[in-house]
Amino acid sequence: MPVTKELQVQTPAMSMMSFAVHRREPELVGPAAPTPRETKRLSDLDDHETLRVQVPFVFFYRAGGLDAASVIRRALGEALVPYYPLAGRVREVEERKLVVDCTGEGVLLVEAYADVRLVEIEDAGGCLRAPFPSMDQLLFDVEGSGGVLHCPLLLVQVTRLLCGGFVFALRLNHTMCDATGIAQFLLAVGELARGLPAPTIAPAWCRELLEARNPPKPLFPHREFEAVPPPPPPADLVTRTFTFTAADVASIRKSLPPRPRDTATAFEVLTAFLWRARTAALELPEGEIARLVIIANLRGVAELNLPAGYYGNACVAPTALATAEALQRGSLGDAMELVREAKAAVTAEYARSSADMLVLRGRPLLTLANLFVVSDHRHTGFHRLDLGWGEPVYGGGADVVFGLAFLVAVNNGGGDGAVAAIVALPRPAMRRFASEMERLSK
Repeated sequence: MPVTKELQVQTPAMSMMSFAVHRREPELVGPAAPTPRETKRLSDLDDHETLRVQVPFVFFYRAGGLDAASVIRRALGEALVPYYPLAGRVREVEERKLVVDCTGEGVLLVEAYADVRLVEIEDAGGCLRAPFPSMDQLLFDVEGSGGVLHCPLLLVQVTRLLCGGFVFALRLNHTMCDATGIAQFLLAVGELARGLPAPTIAPAWCRELLEARNPPKPLFPHREFEAVPPPPPPADLVTRTFTFTAADVASIRKSLPPRPRDTATAFEVLTAFLWRARTAALELPEGEIARLVIIANLRGVAELNLPAGYYGNACVAPTALATAEALQRGSLGDAMELVREAKAAVTAEYARSSADMLVLRGRPLLTLANLFVVSDHRHTGFHRLDLGWGEPVYGGGADVVFGLAFLVAVNNGGGDGAVAAIVALPRPAMRRFASEMERLSK
């Protein structure tokens, strides 16, 4: 029997909106053909406390009709043959080391129906941006599925809408994949859904390439893992999305001196811009250190020899530090130079040193004090995931936690080259953040 839940949407832009979601019982979707039964070690860049979380993503489509769930169910099963570790379960072995048992048990799939049209969701908020209405029902937390150990590694929900469109939502055990890795898997699902005989990119495990050395010998200070007492968790968090058109980025870039202005990337400009605005909004005392962490992709670092199909966590977290006073009294160009210096630190040796440091320190969390993490998802391919009915109206992160921001490529309401920044802040700070960004942009 389907389960019915009446929803009262509480987000400010959509507070008057309500709709019902009817869900079928969850089912396990396993590989469509026999797969190896073995145990695989995760890398030491997969295996640290910061990644022991579940991460949600969501994709909205204008078409799909009655067939979407059945097509996706079939394509998932076919994709889980080459990507068979994702059908297994993660567990700990000695010294909290993570491994995946390739059991073939499968991923969780929930089929659902919502009595709402996509255009109504768009109209209620102006366009599709996080926070999305009723996300807890469009991606229902199936009992027993939310852990990192001994749980399905993917939870998928396909929700059909009144208009014939659908919502494809999923939750990922982050120890298995980074954003690029899960996008690679989803693009393979899309290819199989559209009738291709096999994924264009063959998956590669090769997690040993990002293991710590024996013995570990870190050669960098790794300020991202400093032992600083964590702050108390913030109360009354608010998530908002801020969209920057190509013209917005160009306008912000004009405040830079001529030489960096000519070579500054959109990522560098926006990251520096957001870091300064957020620091001001949180009203940090002048002498406190503001930490910026960039999630840097290692796939382009030649010396590491990562194969094209690598779908694990191939990222490190170089850090920029500045006092709150220096960020506020300095220029946007000063902040951007710190961003560039952090990016320049990303080498093969830095990656090996990061793995060594994680092992030596017992796989710690990132330092949480005054932390701002920026993860750029614009080039993962989320925004072009075609499951047979065209590209999504929105595709990418569904939510963020305090201290994290996603940069997402958007197809709706922003024009070509638009970037959406998803940010979570305490409510008073969010009001100041919005005002500060508007002030800085002028």
